[in-house]
Order: sequence, then C-alpha cells, then structure tokens
Amino acid sequence: MITRFAPSPTGPLHLGHAYAAMVAFDMAMAAGGTFLLRIEDIDQSRCRPEWEAQIYDELQWLGLWWPDPVMRQSTRGAAYADAVNALFDRGYLYPCRCNRRDIAEAASAPQERASPVMGPDGIVYPGTCRDWGILARANGDDLGEYALRLDMARAGLIVCEHHVAQASGGSYFIDFQEDGRGPAGQKGRIETSQDALKAAIGDVVLARRDMGTSYHLSVVVDDAAMGITHVTRGEDLFEATSIHVVLQRLLGLPTPVYHHHRLIRDDAGKRLAKRDDARALSKYRAEGATPQDIRRLVGLEV
Repeated sequence: MITRFAPSPTGPLHLGHAYAAMVAFDMAMAAGGTFLLRIEDIDQSRCRPEWEAQIYDELQWLGLWWPDPVMRQSTRGAAYADAVNALFDRGYLYPCRCNRRDIAEAASAPQERASPVMGPDGIVYPGTCRDWGILARANGDDLGEYALRLDMARAGLIVCEHHVAQASGGSYFIDFQEDGRGPAGQKGRIETSQDALKAAIGDVVLARRDMGTSYHLSVVVDDAAMGITHVTRGEDLFEATSIHVVLQRLLGLPTPVYHHHRLIRDDAGKRLAKRDDARALSKYRAEGATPQDIRRLVGLEV
C-alpha cells in the first residue's frame, strides 16, 4: 500500500490537516506500506517557502516520516503539459472564454434551468463556449489565452463504453472502489453513469491560463507518477472522484482505491480552513500540546 498527504503551502496546518495526514500515515504503516508527501504548489501566487518549511516541521513533530525526494508540483509542468496535449490532440478539450460571472449569469438565464446545478467545482458549466470552442480547436486557432475544458459528453461516452460493461437500460457507468465513506455513507463499488457525468459534473476546467493545469489534472497525473495505490482525503472531495476516474481512463492510468474520511469541524459544524488560526497546529504546540494530544483531539486512538 502506498498513500500520500498533499498539502498546499498557503497557510498554517490545522487540526483537519493533521487528521488527514495521520489517517494516510496510519493506513500505510498498518499495511507495511509507504507514506509519501507531495507539496501542491502550482498556485505560486499564494504559496510561500515559509509555509512549506512549516509543513515539514509540523508533520515530523506529529511523528510522521516519508522518503525523499518530496514531489513538488511546481516542478511538474512538463508532465501536465504532456497530459493536456494528449487530451487536446484526441479532441477531449476545448477552449473557454468565460469567467465566473459569465458562467453564473448564463446558468441563471431564463432559458436555462430554474436554478443552477452545483457540481464539484461550483456551478455546472452551462456550455456557453462549447460550440465555439470545438470549432476554434478544429480550425487550429491560437488558444493560449483561454482556459481548456473537458468535453464531458465526448469523454464520458468513450470511457463508459470502453471500460465498463453496459448496464441494463443502455446506461453506461464508470466505477471506483471506496473503502472509506462518502458524505452520505457511500462505500464499496461507486458507479457514475454517463448521464450523471454530463448533468452533475459537466465540462470542468483542466488547464487554466495562469498555471497550465488544474487540481483535477495535476492530482491524477501525480498520483500515477508516485504509484499511489490508496488515495485518502476528506469526504468533501468525494464528488470529484468521478472526474479523476474519467481522466485516468482517458490517459491510460491506473485507478487507485479511494478512502474518503470525515472532516474535522469547528464548534458550529463548519469545516476548518486555513484562516481558522485558533486551530493551527503551531498554536497547540506553543501551548504545550503533544502529538498524542492532537491525536485525541481529532478522534484517533493513541
């Protein structure tokens, strides 16, 4: 078993990060496997060297260890470009000129749905640029200034038809194995139909103008490069897993086992964020807490 923890150096680690890291570490150690660390620093405008240094220090303080070298996404541009080019050349991506406001206005227009459908990345893209983008791609236009979206109708059809047997009623599925639990208690074999990929997820952005990739693309490419066999992460990312499985199938990459886990929340039930300094590990350390105290606080047995 090979697991990983993949923080972004954009702020202090909090109790939620500690829980996620220890779950991944504990699973690997219990199976006699390997725990890996990856620094997700593709957004260089927000990442800071001091936060990265603090990540190493605090994970080691918690008693976690990992082999070197640590993968850093800021050095992986060529691998992401190769994946983007492969998908683009096969007709799975198209350019998009829309910003967030454009998408919100288009999705709320009277001729569209009564209310926008929310997916893993927010409002499901209403397809404003799809026809234009597919034509621009076919014409060989200069697309350097645009984001690139996954044509989910085309991608979903290909992966569902070629990798999973046809279900009764003519609806195709992709699937992955969940050995943790989703937000509604989902576990075991998780299926997503071709229709659900289009309606509930839509044409997600896979390459952004300012960084040449996206979370969805980079995490899939990097997990495969690291040989990750079990992806452990919070249940808030459960719905995004179908996107990742589609990309794995399109790129010919293995699909790991997924283990989604509960989130650590504040007293009001809200998920912790990096702005929740009151729950930063550095503050607990400064107040004299031990790694065993942290384990107890997040509900892991000592």
